Amino acid sequence: MTRLMYIVIVVAFLDTFIQLPIITPYSLELGASYALTGAIVAVYSLTNMVGNIIGGHWIDKFGRKKMLLTGMTFVFIILLFYPLAQTGWQLFLARFFHGLAGGVLIPAAFAYIGDKSVEGSRGKTMAFTGACIGISAIVGPAVGGVLAARASIESVFFLVAGLFFVATIIVLIFVKESFTTTEKGKFDIKEFIPLVKHPLIILSSLAAFTLMISNGTLAFALPLNVEAMGQTTETTGMLLSTFGIVALVVFLTPVNRIYDQFSAIKLIAIGLSLIGVGMIMLSFMTSFSSNLLAMMIYGLGFAFIFPSMNKIIADASSKVDRGKAYGVFYAFFSLGVVAGSTVSGWFAQYLGLPFLVCAIIMFVSVGIILFLDRKVQQTE
Repeated sequence: MTRLMYIVIVVAFLDTFIQLPIITPYSLELGASYALTGAIVAVYSLTNMVGNIIGGHWIDKFGRKKMLLTGMTFVFIILLFYPLAQTGWQLFLARFFHGLAGGVLIPAAFAYIGDKSVEGSRGKTMAFTGACIGISAIVGPAVGGVLAARASIESVFFLVAGLFFVATIIVLIFVKESFTTTEKGKFDIKEFIPLVKHPLIILSSLAAFTLMISNGTLAFALPLNVEAMGQTTETTGMLLSTFGIVALVVFLTPVNRIYDQFSAIKLIAIGLSLIGVGMIMLSFMTSFSSNLLAMMIYGLGFAFIFPSMNKIIADASSKVDRGKAYGVFYAFFSLGVVAGSTVSGWFAQYLGLPFLVCAIIMFVSVGIILFLDRKVQQTE
C-alpha cells in the first residue's frame, strides 16, 4: 500500500513542478503585471496553507483515504478550469481554489506513509518519498516546458488532470485505510496548540518555510533569468529538472543511509547553506552553465533537507495527531512559497534582486535553526 502512495505523491508534486516553467509566462500572456503574476504564483500556496490546517483535522477525524480521494477529485475538476482563463484575475481565482483542494492531499499521503513506516528505518522511507518528489521535479518542469513550447500551455493542464483522474481510481480501488477515529468533532484550533509548541515540529516547520521560500523564488524568478538569456520555457524546464536529478541520486543510492545515521537538524542546516550558495550564483551569474551548476547545488541542498524534515515530523507525532502534525508542517511549506514568490515579485519589480534576497534568508535561517536546536538540547 505504501508503494501505491508513492504514485500519489509523484502525481501530486508533478501538479506543482509541471507548472513551474509555465505559470509565470502564462500569467503575463493573459495580461497580468509582475505584481499580479507574483500573486498568482503565491495564492495557490496561501489557500493551500488553509487547506493544510483544516485538512489536517479532517485527516485525523475521517481517515487518510477519504481525504485523499476528496482532495484528488477536486484538484482534477479545478485543473480543467485553467485553460478557460481569459485574464490574469481569472487565473488567480483558479489558483485560489486549486490551493484549497490540494491542501488536504499531501498531509493525508504523508500521514498514511508515517502510519506505515517503521521508526528504525523511517529516514530511508522518507528518502523514498523524496525520490518521488525528485522524479516529479525531473519530469514535471521538462514536460511542462516542452509541451507548452511545442503544443500549448493549456495542454499541460489537461495532461495533469488526466493523471489525477487515473491516480484517484488507483486510490479508490487499491488503497486501504490506515487510521480513523470514532470522534467526529468539529474543527478546533486548540487541537493544534500542542503541535505548534513542540520544539521539533517548530524546527522542522521553520526549515520547510525557508526551503519553500527558495522554491517560490525559483518559480517566479528563474523563468525571468532564462528570458534574459534569450532562451525558451524548454530551457527553464531543463534547469528545474536538474535539481531533481541530483536529489534523486541521493535519495535512491546508498547515500540515503545518512538520514538514519546523522542528525536531521545538521543535515537541514547543510542543505539550506547549499541552497544559499546556489541562489547567490543565480543572482550574479547569467550564463546557462552557471545557472546549471547553481541548480545542481540547489538539488544537493534539497536532498539533504526534505527527508530530514519529514522524518522529524513522523518521529514527533503519533497516529492520533499525525494528520494535524503534517497539516501544520505543510502549512509552513505553503506559507514559504507565498513569501518566496510574493517577495520575489516585489524585488523583481522594484530592485531586481530576488535571488540575492533569498540567499540572505537561507543563511539567516540556518543561524536560527542551529540556535534553536542548541536550546532544545540544553533543555533535554
